[in-house]
Amino acid sequence: MSRILGVLRRTFGIVREHVGTDHLGNNYYVVPEQKTWTGRLVRAKRMVEAANPSEYEYLEGSIPSEWDAWIRGRRKEPPSIEELLKNVSYREQIKLKAMEVEEKDLALRAKEYEEGLVATPVKTVTKGHAATTSFGKEEFGEDAISTGNTFQPGSWMPKKWTPAHA
Repeated sequence: MSRILGVLRRTFGIVREHVGTDHLGNNYYVVPEQKTWTGRLVRAKRMVEAANPSEYEYLEGSIPSEWDAWIRGRRKEPPSIEELLKNVSYREQIKLKAMEVEEKDLALRAKEYEEGLVATPVKTVTKGHAATTSFGKEEFGEDAISTGNTFQPGSWMPKKWTPAHA
């Protein structure tokens, strides 16, 4: 039987075997080591056929981490559906716990502010960019200021020209 499969593989080209599908619709294949009809040896490899095949539409997280580990050869066996579902529920639990911890932290911080244990952060509004020499200054004068190596432009505009004999 394996000889017949080998002849068919060599006749029709490289054959890939479907290994599984994830919850996003991506299909995973393994191409076993085989010889092509020309006699060339093709190494075994693992591949994914994305549910969304356009490269520019690929988003991080489009392949679950368990399948990514299988494709990269970090694990021998492909993940089972039970394992994938267990890990998804585990990630959801972690997100809920993180939200609870953040809410407790905000409540504790508010309590510390009320009791005076921690100074409330000062909310200052400054104009300009911190890298400029004019950071924190409210307004420029009408005249340009030039002192030493710093120059601050003013808001001076030349007077409109009017003809002398008009």
